[in-house]
Amino acid sequence: MCGLSGFMGGLVAGDSVASEAVLQKMGATLFHRGPDSGGYWYRIEHQIGLAHRRLSILDRSPEGHQPMISTSGRFVLVFNGEIYNHLELRQELLATGNTISFKGHSDTETLLACFEAWGFKNTLVRAVGMFAIAMWDQLDQQLMLARDRLGEKPLYYGWQGQGDQRSFLFASELKALRAHPNFQGTIDRNALCLQLRHSCIPAPYSIYEGLFKLEPGSILTVSLNDRQVRIEAYWSAAHAAFKAAQRPFQGGLHEGMHELDVLLRHAISQQMVADVPLGAFLSGGVDSSSIVALMQAQSATRVKTFTIGFHEQSYNEAIAAKEVANHLGTDHTELYISAKEALSVIPLMPDIYDEPFSDASQIPTFLVSRLARQHVTVALSGDGGDEVFAGYNRYQITSQLWRDLERVPRPLRQVLAKCLTTISPGGWNSFFSNLGLARGGLAGVANLGDKLHKGAAVLSSSSVDELYRGLVSHWKDPASVVIGGREPATLLTDGLAALHGVNGVSRMMALDALTYLPDDVLFKVDRAAMSVSLETRIPFLDHRVLEFAWCFPMEMKLGHGQTKLILRKLLEQYIPKDLIVRPKMGFSVPIDSWLRGPLREWAESLLDPVRLKNEGYFHPAPIREKWTQHLSGARNWAEHLWDVLMFQAWLERTRR
Repeated sequence: MCGLSGFMGGLVAGDSVASEAVLQKMGATLFHRGPDSGGYWYRIEHQIGLAHRRLSILDRSPEGHQPMISTSGRFVLVFNGEIYNHLELRQELLATGNTISFKGHSDTETLLACFEAWGFKNTLVRAVGMFAIAMWDQLDQQLMLARDRLGEKPLYYGWQGQGDQRSFLFASELKALRAHPNFQGTIDRNALCLQLRHSCIPAPYSIYEGLFKLEPGSILTVSLNDRQVRIEAYWSAAHAAFKAAQRPFQGGLHEGMHELDVLLRHAISQQMVADVPLGAFLSGGVDSSSIVALMQAQSATRVKTFTIGFHEQSYNEAIAAKEVANHLGTDHTELYISAKEALSVIPLMPDIYDEPFSDASQIPTFLVSRLARQHVTVALSGDGGDEVFAGYNRYQITSQLWRDLERVPRPLRQVLAKCLTTISPGGWNSFFSNLGLARGGLAGVANLGDKLHKGAAVLSSSSVDELYRGLVSHWKDPASVVIGGREPATLLTDGLAALHGVNGVSRMMALDALTYLPDDVLFKVDRAAMSVSLETRIPFLDHRVLEFAWCFPMEMKLGHGQTKLILRKLLEQYIPKDLIVRPKMGFSVPIDSWLRGPLREWAESLLDPVRLKNEGYFHPAPIREKWTQHLSGARNWAEHLWDVLMFQAWLERTRR
């Protein structure tokens, strides 16, 4: 795992000393992604420079140093990630008559040999792994960027500067681009609208005008001779979902379990290869328990596992994780975090995430990464299981809710929604309390009035797609909150035609794999782990596993009142059923109560109406209204407020 950066053309053309100084400065900002070594390469005649920071995982010798030049001298490469099948690719090269003398055993050297033999795109199609790549072709004098299929590794790019002095910048994180003299840094108010809706800024957008995220499964080509950016896909989650829908798995549950077991074991065994200490995150849920169980089944030594716990029981997964670890016999480390310790890391979030990001599970993700890094350099994770095996409760909720809603004429639903919101959330809570429904049963749900108001917002949906969009959105009309903002189109709001032929829960899963997974989950994990120089690997996102699992008919995923049915049944072969059947908790923290308590003063400062007005990004009134309602307990606006607070904290950090 590493960090890469660089530029083509622009301000320091013709001055190699200045250019190399800029490259060194850009690379230095990514030290946390690669503390083991750094390097840079610059060619004044082509106005191209590449910089790299290395976290040594495979071949820790100098033979793995980057930037790396191919044997012929044609290609120069900086690479972030891991190619899990790189030894197989070497064998394939040699078997087809290529006479290659490898100097070391790094996957970087393998990639360069494959690029020379098969070309850039054909190599990526063969590769299994996670990666962001920048490669300069000295013969064709063009730069090529690429990102892995599901978006595990980040890559930003864009033209910056004016006229002939413009530079094409690229890097793993925005902070490296800020180090270039041509960086402009104009905040994109339209992208800010997206952050308020999604809690993140989805690709291809970034928080800055003119800078973009390369979308997963894509190749970008650009040159100084032709400054037009060209992007093509070499893999598509939407196409994979379509193929799975056309060719469903024909076997039974037990046959599917066996084939899944073989495929997952192979993916995990490839991801357990490292020249440094390796372990795994363990929450006690189905996904992480499955990964750890299959790791331990293939390991001659005890797998190192890591969990953090909270003293608030409704947020604590450490007990379940310890029971799973004890059964599997792992070398388990757990750390209980107090609210004070969790709160102390919030000031770090703007720098770690580098652009506004407001998924509050960023806090425990950072904490467990920091814990793991004290013992290992690589950690396997159970992320992606929900998108692969239909694990989110919202899939079932949306399907059932739409089946009920579409029976009722939309005008009648709109009237009902208006009636529900006529009474305040506090009024509904009092009503239910007087009826004795505030405890147990219907009462098992806290703040029913708040949830009724949220439910009313989706009653008038015209389609299941609109219903799903409403359920996964935070601010429903973010452009009304951002001054001068206009929400741009995304797959979630205006691109569902890409999923033609994929319907029902499969459609929601594919949509999440295209949006929520790379833009939120993987963004969160990458930045949290790399901030402490920890490499994470995600076996469920081996594209061979995903493509196979998506072929299972839905009754193998959602059945007998359970999510992820086939994965649960597989896990029962390694772990007793009573350790698996648990309510889904999620990886979260009590932001709602913290905002009314220990975070109140901090939040009040960032949400001060005079400050909001002077900064000029938000209309203060709707934000202050939600803040007042939240403090009173009338509504739980924690998600909406956290969206604004994380932007405010990020803005404050960037202005220092």
